[in-house]
Amino acid sequence: MQYTSLGRSGLKISRICLGMMSYGSSKWRPWVLDEENARPFVRRALELGITFFDTANMYSEGMSEEVLGRAIRDFGKREDLVIATKVFYPMGKGPNDCGLSRKHILGAIDASLRRLGTDYVDLYQIHRCDQDTPIEETMEALNDVVRSGKARYIGASSMYAWQLAKKLGVSDRRGFARFVSMQNHYNLAYREEEREMLPLCREEGIGVIPWSPLARGLLAGKRREGQAGDSVRAKSDSYSRQLYIDDDLEVARRVVETGRKRGISPARIALAWLLSRPGVAAPIIGATRLEHLEDSVGSLDVTLSEEEVRFLEEPYIPHVVRGIE
Repeated sequence: MQYTSLGRSGLKISRICLGMMSYGSSKWRPWVLDEENARPFVRRALELGITFFDTANMYSEGMSEEVLGRAIRDFGKREDLVIATKVFYPMGKGPNDCGLSRKHILGAIDASLRRLGTDYVDLYQIHRCDQDTPIEETMEALNDVVRSGKARYIGASSMYAWQLAKKLGVSDRRGFARFVSMQNHYNLAYREEEREMLPLCREEGIGVIPWSPLARGLLAGKRREGQAGDSVRAKSDSYSRQLYIDDDLEVARRVVETGRKRGISPARIALAWLLSRPGVAAPIIGATRLEHLEDSVGSLDVTLSEEEVRFLEEPYIPHVVRGIE
């Protein structure tokens, strides 16, 4: 395993992050693994040297956090790990049960800590932007979460670059805790973040931890024309069909071809490309088979040639902005 700093912060993370959205309750999403089947993934990740785990309060309506908390207590040492969770999406039916208001943030962090069974999270992230709450209110609440010791650092997730810039400006003017990370939609099939977000993150010292590094299985060679696939997730994940189009299949084909020439999986090729991008600290990978973990860690040993990079990048077609909904 390789380790790196998260942006310009002093926080050290493994260069592969295990995303916990796939674990919790199959009642939430049919492709999600229930706790008994999820625990081996956390244990194997720890054995492989992965120390960075990302979840969110809304995953399986809180059960993902519970699964992670119990697995860590059984298999790991809390002080050796970096736990990240997120806040924004509804966690109830009330008008204050969602968003980034002071009321919701301060209540949500306490609820997440109870589910995780820990006194603090290492990284507390806003899952999306809240158009109804003043930025100053959100940033002050996040600052209070850090000052209270309930989170060591704060991070952001998918948004426009100008929105991140405004939030950083508020933090700088008011002396609030600053975002150290950006969890955004970025992979070989979706590279719109290269226009503004990635340069902004590099300039501001913000570590990039992309979600969907394999484009929901597309770059692993798991999709065909019409975005059809054989897995439960491919058949039931309608959001995937919103993110990627048939024109992206040529990118996927080249990933598969490059992997075949190398004698390794397409997933390792796609992850190796992402890991080589400036500013990328750690892709957040999802795993529903143990070999997914092996492939992810194996990608750290893959160095692509300039010719291979050109071959992989050449067929990219610009997209409308996707993934910030």
